[in-house]
Amino acid sequence: MRKYEIHTLKNGIRVVHNQVTSTKIIHCGIMLDIGSRDEDLENQGIAHFWEHMAFKGTKKRKSFHILNRLESLGGELNAFTDKEKIMFYASLRDEYFERAVELLSDITFDSIFPSEQIQKERHVILEEMSMYYDDPEDSLQDEFDSLIFSGHSLGMNILGNEKSVKSFKRSDFKSFVKEHLDTSRIVFSSVGNVPMEKVVALAEKYLSHIPAVSSAKKRKKFTGYKAKERILKREVKQGRCAMGRAAYKLSDQKRSPFYILTSILGGSGMNSRLNLALREKYGFVYSIGSHFVPFTDTGIFMISFGTEPSQMNKSIELVKAELKKLRDVPLGVKQLAFGKEQILGHLAMAEESNISFMMMMARNLLDLGHIISFEEIQQRVKKTTALQLQEIANEMFRERDLSCLIMEPK
Repeated sequence: MRKYEIHTLKNGIRVVHNQVTSTKIIHCGIMLDIGSRDEDLENQGIAHFWEHMAFKGTKKRKSFHILNRLESLGGELNAFTDKEKIMFYASLRDEYFERAVELLSDITFDSIFPSEQIQKERHVILEEMSMYYDDPEDSLQDEFDSLIFSGHSLGMNILGNEKSVKSFKRSDFKSFVKEHLDTSRIVFSSVGNVPMEKVVALAEKYLSHIPAVSSAKKRKKFTGYKAKERILKREVKQGRCAMGRAAYKLSDQKRSPFYILTSILGGSGMNSRLNLALREKYGFVYSIGSHFVPFTDTGIFMISFGTEPSQMNKSIELVKAELKKLRDVPLGVKQLAFGKEQILGHLAMAEESNISFMMMMARNLLDLGHIISFEEIQQRVKKTTALQLQEIANEMFRERDLSCLIMEPK
């Protein structure tokens, strides 16, 4: 069982640390409870653009000095933006831990958004968008998000659109940061062979000077999901399909059983029901899978696959048949046991990754107010019954409630 400690600075920023004595690498990061869903139609993509601009200059560093600060020591500096979070993080030898904390604080809170760098990075992001849309797998996910969360910011592309990306000015970034920054919704997380006392001391040194601020901005909840169908014509050789619906939120008690059900249906294993039915039996697909992503107020369930256009309808019918089996027939004792062990194995392997655990602690604190242990998840999984899974299947896999997006060649 991993042990962790939590400390709260006077400005509301929380510090969480897991000491691991068997490593010489420290992973640390600052996670903010701000994401693309906090944007509107006019500033789509600004959270992701902000993530890029954090590396382009601060009050005391130019871009080169930011990039060279850790990489010259063999370390790594990175960031990501998703629907609900932005995170700036680093990995390096623990003897340089202080350097990482100072740099992360600098790029997170003291970026100056130089105008000339905004212009340069604008072109980089537009290239990123072009590359992204050239990948049918990635663009399928985005198109499906927009179908499920139509009219809501959860359905907007994290990268934004060409018009919005071309419009951003220095003042736009400053306004967005000022409107959404809330120190009580920020977590500094770390995993490595460093005592908690040192982590707290460095957090006090480099993060406690940040003024305590709160945001009046409230996220608009997603409600009123309705099943939809859409056919898109794209420059692709293979037809692609996404099926699914809005799903459970993070705090829903059915979240853990639904993970099990999703894994049995189309998880990463080659023995998933969808893979056996569409690939192994008929050879209709190269890969097929299902996944479930929960958010703070809703979630999304999606099945995705690619196939020859002439096999699309047959493939969809096979998927529906597998969903019907889960609705109509409860899992047998062996099937349920295998399904539980498989997902516990995946979770155990994920927990072995120190960088993943560092991110998970930060996300859990922001979303749930506490950190879910592997042992707690294990107990939830073990208590799940075949009847529970069948009831969830009948709730989530009703054919009339499923949306379908088909991307077919022009």
